[in-house]
Amino acid sequence: MTSRRDLPVIDIAPLFGSPDSRSARRAASAIGEAAARDGFFYVSGHGVAAETIARLDAEARAFFALPEAEKAEIAMPRAGAAWRGWFPLGGELTSGQPDQKEGVYFGEELGADDARVAAGWPMHGANLWPARPAGLRPATEAYMAQTVRAAEAIMRGVSMALDLPADHFAKAFLARPTVLFRIFRYPPGQPGGWGVGEHTDYGLLTLLAQDDNGGLQVRTDDGWLEAPPIPGTLVCNIGDMLERLSGGRFVSSPHRVENRSGRERLSFPLFYDPDFQARMTPAAAPVDVGHRRRPRWDQADPKAFAGDYRQYLLGKVGQVFPGLGREVGLDAAHDPGV
Repeated sequence: MTSRRDLPVIDIAPLFGSPDSRSARRAASAIGEAAARDGFFYVSGHGVAAETIARLDAEARAFFALPEAEKAEIAMPRAGAAWRGWFPLGGELTSGQPDQKEGVYFGEELGADDARVAAGWPMHGANLWPARPAGLRPATEAYMAQTVRAAEAIMRGVSMALDLPADHFAKAFLARPTVLFRIFRYPPGQPGGWGVGEHTDYGLLTLLAQDDNGGLQVRTDDGWLEAPPIPGTLVCNIGDMLERLSGGRFVSSPHRVENRSGRERLSFPLFYDPDFQARMTPAAAPVDVGHRRRPRWDQADPKAFAGDYRQYLLGKVGQVFPGLGREVGLDAAHDPGV
């Protein structure tokens, strides 16, 4: 059962300018309050053009309408450890259960001459692009570039909300951010099942564009909240490692998707995460927030993690695609060495 309370909408436009302005401080304060209460909020003034989102939506629908054999030309196993490409309906697991969605994984475009790729880093490399629609690549790259700039602005607000210099996270944890992007399609007519089961995200921030069909739900102290699309906004949520780095002040809230619309649903999450090698040492002193934290479905405590981000991330992704993870050797023991 879901609650009727709404998640806040925060104008982040001031965070693209001087962090010393009154409006930037207000935006940072609002981010801190929302991140501490629910770990979810909407952002306006994000700089991602409506035309960019509309173009991406159209190209994504054209791709998903292709015959499965043609989509399989960019199937994820073809990318190896770079962890890119298409997977079919039911091909991704959440908490061990197949999701009722199909999707395409992308990330920062890195050539063979990049030191991280040459060293064999998992989850780094070139994207797999379909032969058609030809417009999917430029649409995806434009959306990713604009959304990354929005994430950078939000992280300035996060730093300020923790009474740190606006560039603290950029300097301490984001020398080379791990940027991952997904396009998901949730088909209609899937009664009694979850498009995505209850889960949390792994890194710092997720920024999500979604179509008009809704279905996203967030677990809060007031129960499950609906997070329907609001024109002109993106949904932003806190990941596990930002909960840790904030000393527990901010919460990585469980969320899920149920497509009840009777139509196919598309969503476009971009994950803006720490440098692969960054040590996850809290930027703020730990606080006792046990009185307002809900038990996680997996009984895990991100605040207790000690190590670098690659260890946390690789320990999670192998559970999402276990067969592929074993095939390409994605495991937390891999040493990037760069």
